[in-house]
Amino acid sequence: MQARAVARYIRMSPRKVRRTLRLIKGLPVKEAQSLLNLLPHRAAKTIRRVVDSAAANAENNHDMESEELWVEEAWVDAGPTMKRWRAASGGRVGMIRKRISHIGVVVSDEGPEPEGES
Repeated sequence: MQARAVARYIRMSPRKVRRTLRLIKGLPVKEAQSLLNLLPHRAAKTIRRVVDSAAANAENNHDMESEELWVEEAWVDAGPTMKRWRAASGGRVGMIRKRISHIGVVVSDEGPEPEGES
């Protein structure tokens, strides 16, 4: 069975969030939580909150055991981009894009499939 959690409109670049999400895919939830506590990336704190929320959803809504949970999926999508302007040389304008992310995590009580089996 699966449980999920999504954090929307997070003021971080999806590209920078993706590098942290790649590290936790396929890990047990307890191991992913401890790894996220140690990572220096700014996105790690927000991703930790999403993983905690997905684990809590699994326990409370689906009666799954927290020790048996795995991070099955983790993704980030781009949200709306805030556009700001800054003066540039020659009387021109330079655009600044402030990117926004939607972060999602799915946890499951079934471990990852061994590679090589189909």
